[in-house]
Amino acid sequence: MTIKNRHSVFDCRRIFFLIGGLEAILIRIQLWKPLNNFVSADMFNELLTMHGTTMIFLAAMPLLFALMNAIIPLQIGARDVAFPFLNSLGFWTFLFGGLLLNVSWFTGGAPDAGWTSYVPLAGTTYSGDHGVDYYVIGLQIAGIGTLLGGINFMATIINMRAPGMSFMRMPMFTWTVFITSALILFAFPALTVGLAALMFDRLFDANFFNPANGGNTILWEHIFWIFGHPEVYILILPAFGIISEVVCTFSRKRLFGYSSMVFATMLIGFLGFMVWAHHMFTTGLGPVANALFSIATMLIAVPTGIKIFNWIFTMWGGSIRFTTASLFAIGFIPTFVMGGVTGVMLAAAPADFQYHDSYFVVAHFHYVIVGGLIMGIFAGLHYWWPKMFGRMLNETIGKITFVTFFIGFHMTFFVQHFLGLLGMPRRIWTYLDGLGFNGLNLISTIGAILMGIGTVAFLINIVITAAKPRNAADDPWEDGRTLEWAISSPAPEYNFAQTPLVRGYDALWKEKMDGNKGMTPAEPLGSIHMPSPSILPFIMSVGLFIAGFGFMYHNYYIGAAGLIIMFACMVIRSVKDDHGFHIEPDELQGKGVKA
Repeated sequence: MTIKNRHSVFDCRRIFFLIGGLEAILIRIQLWKPLNNFVSADMFNELLTMHGTTMIFLAAMPLLFALMNAIIPLQIGARDVAFPFLNSLGFWTFLFGGLLLNVSWFTGGAPDAGWTSYVPLAGTTYSGDHGVDYYVIGLQIAGIGTLLGGINFMATIINMRAPGMSFMRMPMFTWTVFITSALILFAFPALTVGLAALMFDRLFDANFFNPANGGNTILWEHIFWIFGHPEVYILILPAFGIISEVVCTFSRKRLFGYSSMVFATMLIGFLGFMVWAHHMFTTGLGPVANALFSIATMLIAVPTGIKIFNWIFTMWGGSIRFTTASLFAIGFIPTFVMGGVTGVMLAAAPADFQYHDSYFVVAHFHYVIVGGLIMGIFAGLHYWWPKMFGRMLNETIGKITFVTFFIGFHMTFFVQHFLGLLGMPRRIWTYLDGLGFNGLNLISTIGAILMGIGTVAFLINIVITAAKPRNAADDPWEDGRTLEWAISSPAPEYNFAQTPLVRGYDALWKEKMDGNKGMTPAEPLGSIHMPSPSILPFIMSVGLFIAGFGFMYHNYYIGAAGLIIMFACMVIRSVKDDHGFHIEPDELQGKGVKA
């Protein structure tokens, strides 16, 4: 992936992250005092829905995918992902799916049925405009990109590892991405089926979820959460991998209990598919089902606890450097533990009857997703920024980002546990005075603004850094352990001029300990095949975008035209010979690569 492409990918994802953050701050401004009318009730429902949907599907997951695209080929010694064309198609479908979803703000109303889009609230009876249609079709298009990405990373990791890199020599970030890709492969089809059924209900008057005509509303909950709970681990497992890499580098120690971390990751992925109904304890599944899903949920605490202790033992006795990336990684650990503890509380079905639909659940969810995932992403961005862009982020501004975001996060969500215990329901537009909610909501709003300030500080850091020359060292942290730190910063478009030979876990660190200045090449210097750039993925995504609009507004000619554009591109791709191009050895030597 070229430098220009890396910038465009991160810019698009940052924009969606900022949109979702702005929606969150508007929500908190509305709730900072009782009987506030900063936004209308309808607008609040739209903000609530779009905030959750944007953050989960268009910001958090795509930011992780950006890091995965930039780092995974480097960590396994590959020159690119297995299917570059699919990689490009995945990005453009994600972008146009996100654009379609956000166009709803300007066409008469955004989705307003909550980010889970429960029926019958998401049906035509209660959501008669096109808002939920944008949700359904936008997420279907964006989901294509995620599914393609999962397939691509699985193929890349299985088939393109450097010689000597067995599975048990892979870095932990690569392992977590591999398990995440498997989760995507099995979880996203469930969401696709559910969205297709809901689309047929709304656009063609089908009756999958209409009880009056034989449908079942609980069926949507099962379909959504069979996807939705593995989705939590699709998000958090790569963050676990990032924390593992950062903690090792800045503790100058090998990861404690590497094998146990690998098997704990597998177990988390497996158990993630067995707990979906803990979101449904109050729907009347019965004591047997509730007990089984309670036990399965609590079991996930075991492999998660293994990871927590292993990170602590990795730092124990290490020579810790408190860089910005290190601070975010260290802050991640107690924050995620708090989210896990409240998760165990919610796993007890009788207790869940009290916590359900209260701000206690909101606090738990955000401690896991924001306190876990977003802190992991911040750690990864500060850690790998010089490798991706050749420039070091400013450490002083980075630490300001950490302090404001970390304090703001705990101010925002810690008090929400007590709001929930006091009885404040989630998804309410306003509340009466004298219920004991006033002070805690004010603290929560101030914290959200602090988080916003921390995010702005990070953006300022990016702007300041972009003006610097690209002079980052190959291994700017000096203690890099994995293959990405063996090549120049930023990484060249071909990644490795010569495929490295891996002789052990922490491949680069082993070479350093043996007194070598870099990786031993596994092949002589030769020509490198690179894929040709193609505009077809962009055009295919435009076609899907047009088709979505056409079917949504029952203009089947426009819908068919969009599909024809997409299939025409597929035909062109199938018949066109794409031989790519080659970078020859003399050209590599002209760039300073030695034979």
